[in-house]
Amino acid sequence: MRLIRLLALAAALLPVAAQAEIVIVTSQRSGAIELSREQAEKLYLGRATTLIDGTPVKLVDLPNGATRDDFYLKLTNKNPAQIVAYRSRLVFNGRATPPIEADNVGEARQWLTETPNLIGYLERTDITSGMRVLLRLP
Repeated sequence: MRLIRLLALAAALLPVAAQAEIVIVTSQRSGAIELSREQAEKLYLGRATTLIDGTPVKLVDLPNGATRDDFYLKLTNKNPAQIVAYRSRLVFNGRATPPIEADNVGEARQWLTETPNLIGYLERTDITSGMRVLLRLP
């Protein structure tokens, strides 16, 4: 009987534990940006500051939290502590600049809608009509 209760509880919690789909987006005002998963990883790890065609881009990060952690884990296979340590070394050595950090999802949405060549990530449910999806991270 106890096993049945545990299974029922686990089934009830399953939708809560499911992670949202993360999408990498840019403004519709941006040029014809194409972004591969590999290029996105290079950009967010500070290994590149331009797209393959040489177009310079800026990046936006969400504030610390579940969506940000989920994004980096899905894109880079690195947890938050690993990202902080990795980025700190690059910034200290002058080899990279971290993404601009939005105070909240609303601010990130506004920037990503209005600013050409700015790339960021959101949960799929947070995108607006002024954005174009570049990559999906299920």
